[in-house]
Amino acid sequence: MTDEDASLRIGAPADHAAGFPAVRLSLANAVQRMGVRAAVRNLRTLNQHDGFDCMSCAWPDPQGHRHAAEFCENGAKAVSWEADRATVGPEFFAEHSIADLAGQTDHWLEKQGRLTHPMVRREGATHYEPISWDEAFALAGSFLAALPDPDQAAFYTSGRASNEAAFVYQLLARAFGTNNLPDCSNLCHESTGTALLRTIGVGKGSVTLDDLHRADLIVVSGQNPGTNHPRMLTALEIAKRDGAKILAINPLPEAGLRRFDNPQRVRGMAGHGTVLADRLLRIRSNGDLALWQAIGHLLLRRGVADREFIDSSTVGFEAWARHLSEIDRDAVEAATGLPWAEIEEAADMLANAKRIVHCWAMGITQHRNAVATIKEFVNVALLQGMIGKPGAGLCPVRGHSNVQGDRSMGIWEKPPPALLDGIRAEFGFEPPRHHGFDAVDTVKAFRDSRASVFVALGGNFVAAMPDTAVTAAAMRGAALTVQISTKLNRSHVEAGRTALILPTLGRSERDHTGGREQRVTVEDSMSAVHASRGRSAPAGPLLRSEVDIVCGIAAATLGDRHGIPWEAFASDYDQIRERIGRVVPGCSGYAAKIRDDGGFTMPHPPRDARTFPTPEGKAVFTVSPLEVMTVPPGRLVLQTLRSHDQFNTTIYGLDDRYRGVHAGRRVVFISGADLDELGFADGDIVDLISEFSDGVERRADRFRLVEYDTPKGCVAAYYPETNPLVPLESQAAESGTPTSKWVVVRLVPR
Repeated sequence: MTDEDASLRIGAPADHAAGFPAVRLSLANAVQRMGVRAAVRNLRTLNQHDGFDCMSCAWPDPQGHRHAAEFCENGAKAVSWEADRATVGPEFFAEHSIADLAGQTDHWLEKQGRLTHPMVRREGATHYEPISWDEAFALAGSFLAALPDPDQAAFYTSGRASNEAAFVYQLLARAFGTNNLPDCSNLCHESTGTALLRTIGVGKGSVTLDDLHRADLIVVSGQNPGTNHPRMLTALEIAKRDGAKILAINPLPEAGLRRFDNPQRVRGMAGHGTVLADRLLRIRSNGDLALWQAIGHLLLRRGVADREFIDSSTVGFEAWARHLSEIDRDAVEAATGLPWAEIEEAADMLANAKRIVHCWAMGITQHRNAVATIKEFVNVALLQGMIGKPGAGLCPVRGHSNVQGDRSMGIWEKPPPALLDGIRAEFGFEPPRHHGFDAVDTVKAFRDSRASVFVALGGNFVAAMPDTAVTAAAMRGAALTVQISTKLNRSHVEAGRTALILPTLGRSERDHTGGREQRVTVEDSMSAVHASRGRSAPAGPLLRSEVDIVCGIAAATLGDRHGIPWEAFASDYDQIRERIGRVVPGCSGYAAKIRDDGGFTMPHPPRDARTFPTPEGKAVFTVSPLEVMTVPPGRLVLQTLRSHDQFNTTIYGLDDRYRGVHAGRRVVFISGADLDELGFADGDIVDLISEFSDGVERRADRFRLVEYDTPKGCVAAYYPETNPLVPLESQAAESGTPTSKWVVVRLVPR
């Protein structure tokens, strides 16, 4: 029996989200980690006009009046985790060898505190040791400059990086000569961007926050707002108050969509909340493509098509309508696990609505047919004219705080020609035009010795990627890994033969790089760009900003090549913003807009003018074959998900009170019907073994079975513990996103 087996407890899942318990827990955690003064200062300025942007999710801030507590429980956890008073310095690394650290859990590693000193593991060494900043930059630059081919380096980015850091980072990579710019978008919403670029010409959502407030139907597919985007619940509550209905589609019923107790209102603090979801479709994993083709079929039969919009603004309607004219009901019911009558009731909700917003997240994007499914969302929205209309549109809900801004700034392995043309015109060199490595390609390149230097601007690449054992081995084989980080994580201990840890300022901390108070900018899920300025003292005197670190590496690698003023960029971020305004499409006058107006919304032709920058010049209906995914007898489909006590790979604690799990994470949520059929009982301990066509046995050991309200044949468990079960080669068609929501597993008793 392990310690976790002994301590893990299972209680009743919560029937509502937020309310007073969330506020109490948030404040207690903030005070414990930051201290009273820092907790008050940071939470008071979090998401405020002149404060700093939350480093957690990318949900937009209200444009006008903001509540004094403009944050959610998970946002407070993220700030507390970043502003931790505990620190990790040279003494810690002298005490703990890399082998010792590798034996610790991910939660333990990050819990040790903030990194405060640049550290290096030299080849053959067992420990990290201190290194000066100048020596660290020179070391990174020497490894990069020695590469015979720039494509032997990869520059990874997490979604936390600011727009300024992202812009100079992609400029470093392209001036060096590569488009190897994998990022966390590759792992989450790459399927969204791929589908939207093809169908509406812009790879971003087409709504504003006001559109959600004005909608009369909001569809929430494959998303758990209560845990992953809690401030979205406030927008849903506002819409409900004004008469909107909410259709939730998810294998697992989630507390946040049952009832929401808004902690910003007295009624919510008292425990009286708003029932949010009017209807929940408990769909089988990967049944969404079949569901939306069935809904499209029913809407066509009901005659709800907006013919004026279809005729003037779209192509491909007739082919799509023919494809759906006859649909196999048996196949739809098999794929979705839903009776046809429930699907008809859902279609009625759409048919009777005048303003519909379609929301989705990784429960949709991480499937083999994810791109086809999102195209089907678009088909139904186009059918009803729900793009470029107030109170309606497409709303992919992104996770990390600036993942959309990073992509706008050029963090993309498949850069658009307009961006490269802008770089050439502004900086006078020809950037590479060939496509680079995405995240999965990056692992394969290091695994196969086709790459040797890995640089990470934030994130925890090893823990975030699928096929964990393969990813870790690939990183250990690198000649050099460079991690620009705030806290210790798995990627620091599964690192290259030579490895650098470069500690950076957090978003909540004051940035006086260049002797002046600096601000950075971010872009939220709805294309709004605004400034962020930290107010707290840095965790240590040696910390440098992300911009300063990237520019230091660039100067050491490139010198004065192309005349790029790296030192000037590091000392005055306005100079970076001036270049962004001249290089990045949609960012004209960027520095002035941020300085004078406090922010702006990026242009979006489908939303703003019902114009569609596709090759056809119109929005595109697409035809996708109906797929029914099946599994062998005795096997189950696993989806990986977050607990309520984590954000991405960062694990704040070992509780998930919304699902009734306490003091542990190695659990598998499974239906009572599957327990009976497979001969298991609630509480049994099993190993998980995934089965894919490559014949490789991948396993994750010692998980406790927890009976839960989930469709028969579908189970769920937390990542990153279950990431080892997902092969690198199991990817979504067209986008390459890992299929972490469709993992065929068998359960083996201990």
